[in-house]
Amino acid sequence: MSTFVWHPSPGLVAQANITRFMRAHGFTDVDAFVRRTIEDQEWFWDAVVKDQGIRWTRPYTRVLDSSRGIMWPRWFPDGLLNLTDNCVDRHLDAGRGDQAAVVWEGDGGETRTLTYREMAREVGRLANALRTLGVGRGDRVGVFLPMSPEAAIATMAVTRIGAVYTPCFSGFGAQAVASRLQDSEAVALITADGFHRRGQVVRMKETADEAVAACPSVRHVIVYRRLGRDIPWTG
Repeated sequence: MSTFVWHPSPGLVAQANITRFMRAHGFTDVDAFVRRTIEDQEWFWDAVVKDQGIRWTRPYTRVLDSSRGIMWPRWFPDGLLNLTDNCVDRHLDAGRGDQAAVVWEGDGGETRTLTYREMAREVGRLANALRTLGVGRGDRVGVFLPMSPEAAIATMAVTRIGAVYTPCFSGFGAQAVASRLQDSEAVALITADGFHRRGQVVRMKETADEAVAACPSVRHVIVYRRLGRDIPWTG
């Protein structure tokens, strides 16, 4: 199809981030810019990293290593970074602590906003709790949570300590959650007592208990009291 259903206004195009990026690199023609991004991927992605201010704890030695074939590319070899440092810390360092980091609206219309400063505090609390439980670098941590501020906090806390975030969709049944925990040999699971979906209460803790019963590697279960309902505290 060649029919466009929407065209951005000239004003919207002028203020777009991609327009700013193109101009910063001397491009005024979109087609020429796209060709350059395809023909010189290392230039493009290196420029994106610098444009976005992505921080590295250890710099990469090159952008793309395709010496093993295009099927097995290595992006940013030798580089080391932390997701939480880039998603939270650098914004605090830049003076954006009071700006919104997470804006959430629940199934029932309830809303919650967390600033970068608030995110840093909550992420730090959970990260320290995980460390206290003996969770560390390289350990896998299952995250079985609804789409919520807690899910963002859990993701950042897991990556803060160098552990591996293992997502489990909130709509999964116990068997599906268990299979992901088993495959990753997760040592901990972060879940919630439940949440609302289409006006109904989804009982996550009971599903988590059933899943963990089949996963001997899981040593700890951390539960967010989202609904505050009575739940079993032993599996």
